[in-house]
Formats: sequence, C-alpha cells, structure tokens
Amino acid sequence: MENASYIALSRQMALRREMDVIANNMANLNTTAYKGESMLFVEYLETTETGEKMSFVQDISLVRNLTAGNLNSTENPLDTAISGDGYYEIETPVGPRYTRNGSFHLNGAGELITANGDKVLGEGGNPIALPPNSSDVTITRDGSVSTDQGPAGKIRMVRFENEQALIKMPGGLYDADGQEALPAEGSELMQGMVENSNVSGIIEMTKMISTVRSYSSTGRMVNEEHERQRRAIQALGSPAKG
Repeated sequence: MENASYIALSRQMALRREMDVIANNMANLNTTAYKGESMLFVEYLETTETGEKMSFVQDISLVRNLTAGNLNSTENPLDTAISGDGYYEIETPVGPRYTRNGSFHLNGAGELITANGDKVLGEGGNPIALPPNSSDVTITRDGSVSTDQGPAGKIRMVRFENEQALIKMPGGLYDADGQEALPAEGSELMQGMVENSNVSGIIEMTKMISTVRSYSSTGRMVNEEHERQRRAIQALGSPAKG
C-alpha cells in the first residue's frame, strides 16, 4: 500500500472518532448543564526512509464548549442555575468534585444533594442542611439558603483558571486535576431554574452529515487506489506479448 492510502486511512480513523464525539453530543442534547465537545485536529508529519514528508491527520484532544446553556424554569425551589463561570462543589466518596448541574434534592437528613445522592457543599466545606419541618426555601443570588426557620447555609461557588483542564467524570461531575478552586466572584445563582445543555441539535446534525460524507469520500479514494495498484500489479505480472 502506498503512502497516499496510509494518509487516507489516518483521516478515516480520525473521522470515526469525531463521529463518536458528535454522537455523544447528540445523546446529551437534553442533559442538564452538559457542555458540548469537539475534536482538535493537527497535522502530523512523518519522514519516510526516502526522505519524503508524509502529512497525517491526528486528533490530539477534546475541546469543551464552555458557553452557558439556556436557563429553564422548573419552579422547584431547590433547583438553581449559575449565571457566570462558577461551579458547585460536591462531596463524593472519592473527594470533592464540581458540577454546573443545579438540579438538587433533599436526603433523609434534610441535606441538599445531587441526583446521584452526593452532598452539595457550602462555605467552609460543610453540607447545606435544612432544619426539620422547614418550608419556604429561599436561595438568593449569592447562594445564601434560608427557610421559614432562618438561615441554613450558603452554597459555595468556585471557578478555575483553566476550565478546559477539568477532567469530565460520570454523572456530570468534573475533577479539578490539581487546580485550586477559587471563589467564583461575579457568579450568581438563579433559584427555580436549571441550565440546559448547550448542544445545538441542528449544528450537530450538520456536522454529522459532513463527517459521514468526508468518511465516504475518503473510503472511495482508498478503494480506487487499491484498484489502481491491483491493475498495475496485474499488468506488470502479465507475460509480454510477442
């Protein structure tokens, strides 16, 4: 197989992985606070034994779309959405994790928890616990939580210098990967609302169609190159006609 076929196959492999990313975005079209992803491609040069430069396609990482999704009203007083670049700090069995998903509930002890049952942390690293038999939950823009029985704590909002470096974990959580959690100055909470996914179905469908077409055209080129080589070998191997 000649160099052109190797280059085409590298392109097909990259397109197949890109299709997986697009499919994952489509699957999370309605996932609360989901951030769409795309692949980052670069040119990879390889020198052959003859000194010829071969240009391959290489996908080096995923880039997360950090644009905030639209806010959706739920009329649930425990739901909140962050306006700004902040994250909630969540207590998990493997240490603190962070999320933008503010769809919260209460456990049996009256503590504010995520859909996965992890506790939402407040200032000082303590869970937010509502008094027994309390009502009229109010969450202000700065994260202060109160009920008819008085203050119950303050939801902590943090930010990071490099959001792209956050490692995505299951359940809509992120690992800080050693980064320091800084106060999310300027971020505010919106009570009774959640942040929608920022994935656009129309855009992802357009990308999917384009990727499929690119994959198919590259496949045709590989097949044509294979057929050309087959004919050349057949011609060279045929006995000369006298």
